[in-house]
Amino acid sequence: MNEEIDFILEGAEESMEGSIAHLEKAFVNIRAGKASPAMIGSVFVDYYGSATPLAQVAKISTPDARTITLQPFEKNMLHTIEKAIMIANLGFNPMNNGDLIIISVPPLTEDRRRELAKQAKSEAEDAKIGIRNSRKDANSDIKKLEKDGTSEDVCKGAEESVQTLTNSYIKKIDELLVVKEAEIMKV
Repeated sequence: MNEEIDFILEGAEESMEGSIAHLEKAFVNIRAGKASPAMIGSVFVDYYGSATPLAQVAKISTPDARTITLQPFEKNMLHTIEKAIMIANLGFNPMNNGDLIIISVPPLTEDRRRELAKQAKSEAEDAKIGIRNSRKDANSDIKKLEKDGTSEDVCKGAEESVQTLTNSYIKKIDELLVVKEAEIMKV
């Protein structure tokens, strides 16, 4: 019976790890002033009828801390890429010089920083909800095992393990949020 409990705990941990990974990915998309190719990583371009990630149709680079440049692999994609960046509503104004698309990353205003910090808090809260859902699923699986004859002590121990796991992942989320907020608010 302990194998079943180990399986439940592993599943819960895997699910919680997924919530952390999702949060880290969400945090990458919340820009913090310095230009980074990840800022436009969520942009998809219509490439001959299919939605294609921007990185697959253009070379993305950051020549300095305030500029992102995109050099399309096919010159006829310039306008399409420019349009996709505008539609993505990232707050950027791309400029097309005939060879490259240049994006100037504007410095963040105090209001925008607060807004981004709020967005980071919201993403962290969503991740915590994911962690709690994983805990709830694991605990309900443990309850089923208890009904099927697993001893009460073993099940109580498993529930405590799930809670310890939950606490450690919630703490990780809080730590990630503190780092991201500091990054956002740094002028």
